[in-house]
Amino acid sequence: MIYATKNLEDDHVFILRLIDVMEVMTTVSEPEIEHLEEVVAIIRSFADGLHHAKEESLLFPLMAERGFSMQFGPIAVMLQDHEDGRNYVKGMAENIALLKNGELSALNLVYYNMLGYGELLRNHISKENNVLFRMADNALSSADHQSLTEQFDQIENQSYPDKKGDFVARIEKLVTAYNA
Repeated sequence: MIYATKNLEDDHVFILRLIDVMEVMTTVSEPEIEHLEEVVAIIRSFADGLHHAKEESLLFPLMAERGFSMQFGPIAVMLQDHEDGRNYVKGMAENIALLKNGELSALNLVYYNMLGYGELLRNHISKENNVLFRMADNALSSADHQSLTEQFDQIENQSYPDKKGDFVARIEKLVTAYNA
């Protein structure tokens, strides 16, 4: 059987690659502002936009229909992680703006939020890949997986101006720039 969760796990590979780059970036004393802004843009469009949209609008509600709680348990934990991640990204963006306006001390807060986001997402992805997605694989029918896979493809191909491959290319450009 083809599991819809494979699509989400594939996204995780690229999100983790971006986190690797972010961790290297935090070791640079004078980073390229454009690179910091690109990280925020990729997270907002790919990790939070495309990837979390597939989870929050499709997978999690379907799991709830199959008896999982959205208020307690693993789905609730994942939703809280998503919100915490958004707060780290907000902290990155706000401090990048300050940095652009000459407040050099804001770089420490940019890096704090980058590292916090990275740690959160590494743990989050581990919980999803090893616990939540395995629960979904067991709870959802073959027809559920087929339907989700088709809906994921539709979101990826129609709902986002940047295609998944474009995000991957943008991440790889940062990987190259930072030898990550």
